[in-house]
Amino acid sequence: MKWPEYITKEKLDHFISEAIREDIGDGDYSTLASIPSDTYQQAQLIVKEDCILAGIDLASEIFRYYDKELKMEVRMPDGAPARVGDIAFTVSGNARSILTMERLALNCMQRMSGIASNAHEAAQLISKTKTKILDTRKTTPNFRICEKWAVYIGGGVNHRYGLFDMIMLKDNHVDYAGSITKAVESTVAYLKNNNLSLKIEVETRNIEEVKEALSTNGIDIIMLDNMSIETMTEAVKLIDGKVKTEASGNITTKTIVDVAQTGVDYISSGAIIYDAHTKDMSLKAF
Repeated sequence: MKWPEYITKEKLDHFISEAIREDIGDGDYSTLASIPSDTYQQAQLIVKEDCILAGIDLASEIFRYYDKELKMEVRMPDGAPARVGDIAFTVSGNARSILTMERLALNCMQRMSGIASNAHEAAQLISKTKTKILDTRKTTPNFRICEKWAVYIGGGVNHRYGLFDMIMLKDNHVDYAGSITKAVESTVAYLKNNNLSLKIEVETRNIEEVKEALSTNGIDIIMLDNMSIETMTEAVKLIDGKVKTEASGNITTKTIVDVAQTGVDYISSGAIIYDAHTKDMSLKAF
């Protein structure tokens, strides 16, 4: 599977190195004390809970980073539907290296597979509409790269990665600025003065704010926040394709189809990440 643009070797190596530093400290003494340095072994990743697999490529990068002599044989790629008992991959090489990287690889894969499964379920529910599922910035600090990667693997679409790659004027921005019009005018001027080319999204809470956002002629996306199905339908009709639309706020698996059927372009969901259930997996010697 092709990686998203924000996944670079530099960023992965930074994430992995910091995770290793956190876990190992000055030594994996359990392994160093019990396993001879020249022991060669094999292990396999066993799926213990149905899921959409995510983190296979990351596990490969983790093993590669720590010990380039480790060999990983992938049996199931990222994005594959896995069932209890499936073997996702095998890894062979120095036993100490396998044991020391075991928990890091598992922690990432278990969390990522839970998120990918959530994203896949949401995407499938609205697959017969034009609407796409988006993630949000409601991520775990220092683990965002993995969480957004998991959404992508599961079939969702990554929204802005951070505060730097898109303008999103939310309710607090609007209230502090004084109005949607003032916030947008100030933003357009700021982008021009600083030679920046970023899309602008504005959060709206009612039809009047939708009308005001449209009247600025300076935005790319209108967020319809916590609106009823009726109000959202009215808003989509009013916007009439002039800009993209994003529905947000308390959207569940029970309501997501009704929201998609209003004709919005996107539905954003923080819950696909923060409500994800960690999937059970084990890395076992064989």
